[in-house]
Amino acid sequence: MRPIFLTVILLTMSNVFMTFAWYAHLRELSQKPWIIAALVSWGIAFFEYMLQVPANRIGYSVLSIGQLKILQEVITLTVFVPFAFYYLREPLKLDYLWAGLCILGAVFFIFRGNAASI
Repeated sequence: MRPIFLTVILLTMSNVFMTFAWYAHLRELSQKPWIIAALVSWGIAFFEYMLQVPANRIGYSVLSIGQLKILQEVITLTVFVPFAFYYLREPLKLDYLWAGLCILGAVFFIFRGNAASI
């Protein structure tokens, strides 16, 4: 499997764990003390890091650090918007579209010199 595809898969899986670690407690543990939510979130984040660290190491073999970071931001928004809509029942807003377009601009600028090598 090509390193870029493996990186995307691992970062996406990592991001699912990250999103749950950061935000699921707002719905599931809202009546519990914050320390309980923090401990549960840290437990979930362990699995995020077990995927994110290898993803970044693999990705850094073929991408610059800037490209790796922008890729992570694209994946974050791609995972977060459906999570917010379906899991947290947040209304879908045009602001997500505008944020996505801004990130698309960032993708263009950070990858424009290396598009052929990916």
